[in-house]
Amino acid sequence: MGKMTSLLSSPVSLLSRLIFGTLYPAYYSYKAVKSKDIKEYVKWMMYWIIFALFTTAETFTDIFLCWFPFYYELKIAFVAWLLSPYTKGSSLLYRKFVHPTLSSKEKEIDDCLVQAKDRSYDALVHFGKRGLNVAATAAVMAASKVQYHAGSDYQGCSTP
Repeated sequence: MGKMTSLLSSPVSLLSRLIFGTLYPAYYSYKAVKSKDIKEYVKWMMYWIIFALFTTAETFTDIFLCWFPFYYELKIAFVAWLLSPYTKGSSLLYRKFVHPTLSSKEKEIDDCLVQAKDRSYDALVHFGKRGLNVAATAAVMAASKVQYHAGSDYQGCSTP
């Protein structure tokens, strides 16, 4: 019975998180944008930041904690807690933990992002040049093979 419950919990958890963790907040984010209500904007931005962190963390916790009893049910309850207007879970986590942490590390994070952006651009240019060189070499080799094979088909007939 425990194994069957576990097999059912994962898809139910996934469906619940998709509906209540993503689609429901996305719709209310749309409504906040449409109404231009700054208070709602801020509320939903805090939610999305916390949900992004949750989704990132869950990638790893799913690997290591999926055996834990009621793991999937706890994830559903956590998303409900984040969304609840009574608990204001996402706002609480954002204000208590995320905002202070990001504020204190903002300079370092920005520097890392700039370096990563520069490195990725340099890598893109480097691999782009290499790709063009490989393509050009392949084109030259293909052209020379076509020319060689075309020359070997020549029967030596003279034209009148």
